[in-house]
Amino acid sequence: MANLRAGLIGLGMMGRHHARVLASLPGVDLVAVADPGGDVHNVAGGRPVLENVEQLIEQGLDYCMVAVPTVYHERVGLALAEAGVHAIIEKPLAQDTPAATKVAQAFEAKGLVGAVGHIERYNPALQEARRRLEAGDLGDLYQVSTRRQGPFPARIADVGVVKDLGTHDIDLTAWVTQQEFTSVSARTAYKSGREFEDLVAVTGQLANGVVTNHLVNWLSPLKERVTIITGEKGAFVADTLTADLTFYANGEVQTTWDDIANFRGVSEGDVIRYAIAKPEPLRVEHEQFRDAVLGKDADIVTMTQGLQTVRVAEACIESATTGHTVTL
Repeated sequence: MANLRAGLIGLGMMGRHHARVLASLPGVDLVAVADPGGDVHNVAGGRPVLENVEQLIEQGLDYCMVAVPTVYHERVGLALAEAGVHAIIEKPLAQDTPAATKVAQAFEAKGLVGAVGHIERYNPALQEARRRLEAGDLGDLYQVSTRRQGPFPARIADVGVVKDLGTHDIDLTAWVTQQEFTSVSARTAYKSGREFEDLVAVTGQLANGVVTNHLVNWLSPLKERVTIITGEKGAFVADTLTADLTFYANGEVQTTWDDIANFRGVSEGDVIRYAIAKPEPLRVEHEQFRDAVLGKDADIVTMTQGLQTVRVAEACIESATTGHTVTL
């Protein structure tokens, strides 16, 4: 069977990594790349460097990776759908809910495989947490808490911290629990002189009653990427910077020291850091999308899921603006 013909549009900070992975992906030929600014990171590897999505489509693509700024996702996505080209679009799916809806509907109407590049759910620590939650290792779930904090990335120009960073936590929370958000309440801050928010604190609730909270900012000199999932049997702590997953079990040994035995709830038990394989998340993401295009079983972030993530992100911004909880 012939290799799939893939294209890449957008050769910026993420595009260069997509080019590296696509160039070495079994079963795929990266046939051309495109960016109106040219190949600034020298990743084309001798392939044609085109200017726009229309020129890319003329190369006879099976699918395309879209890594352009968010504001262009709608136009590029619709052009690919119209041409019958499968696509994976970097997160968020589009700049707002109406645009994301149009893109998702366009791919669905054409029967195309459309996905969104929420790479965080492919982190080995979260993949392992998902498998163990499915097996019931935590029992009944109570809470998902995430912290995503660090310095401001100069590459971001067209969205705030909610849509750029917060969408990671929205997607991974919904995916790891297999539950959708039903309400959010949020507060934001504007500290860096930009028109977009650079800090958000979100409290949410999922369809099964699980409570969530998410701290996201571009203002911290401390870089954190932590997800804590708490349930009746203990807690998982996933550090996605190191791809480590640690299990803190609820203790089963009775405490006999009266002074600390008054509280009859949770107690400390064994702590286990799992030894897990750690493949590169971006490569796993591309492997899954390739398999989806080939009609195989694959775990991709569908455009329907990507659209829901945009809706939740906009609900967070609306809540922060109005001071009210938003029901989804």
